[in-house]
Amino acid sequence: MEYTGPLEKMQTHLATTVTYYLSLGNDLLKMNDLLGKSLSFEDLQQYTCFCGQIVPKVFRQNFCYDCFFTKPEAGEAVFNPEKSKAHLGEADRDLAYEQSYQLQSHVVYLAQSGGVKVGVTRAAQLPTRWIDQGASEAIVLAKTTNRYEAGQIEVFLKNHFSDKTVWQRMLKNESDGADLLREKERAIALLPKELSVFVTGDQEVVRLQYPVSSWPTKTKSIKIEKEGKFRGVLTGIRGQYLIFDDAFVMNVRSQEGRWVRLHW
Repeated sequence: MEYTGPLEKMQTHLATTVTYYLSLGNDLLKMNDLLGKSLSFEDLQQYTCFCGQIVPKVFRQNFCYDCFFTKPEAGEAVFNPEKSKAHLGEADRDLAYEQSYQLQSHVVYLAQSGGVKVGVTRAAQLPTRWIDQGASEAIVLAKTTNRYEAGQIEVFLKNHFSDKTVWQRMLKNESDGADLLREKERAIALLPKELSVFVTGDQEVVRLQYPVSSWPTKTKSIKIEKEGKFRGVLTGIRGQYLIFDDAFVMNVRSQEGRWVRLHW
């Protein structure tokens, strides 16, 4: 079987075990069915930018240089929620887009993904956000009416919790063993009064299982652009990573837009 097209972030479906789908061109591949198969990825030396144009390279996160510095989808508040200004009626790049994106319910959460981390996402993005980060467990800490409020909580808690996924530990299925209910209690006790009003009484710890037949004991990240061609037996999927034999792992999202030929 052979498929060609630009890589996109894998689509996911929450089930007993998370189900993954990879879009390549006009085809949607159920990746869980490919576990145990030897897959070959070949670099076709071109990208499709976020704007739809085919370009020789992208600048960051599937944006060409011009799009990254002009499109509202790559605006400052996308990467730094605490810098959101839509609630003030102030535009960064496109006020109408920014209001639709930022002025909606957001969630601040704690997740176990190689260690406890704090994060922010739109409420409508759960549980997708947790799956994309490879969280084994997650709990909602607070719900806000806009992105700015959620960003303020995250910034405060970054003094006490990491805001990064420790991807190497996550892919080796390592954990610090922290109890998320207790970590939520600790976070609540730390918050100042003006931020604690957003805290929820949610006690549900969501647990996620991933399609992995064997966990690597070490990890070696590969990029199709550097390798040119790569072949490996798919042994698991977690977060947006494909896990292969011999400890190789590939972050699909970090290579979005890159055209590849996949066959097995």
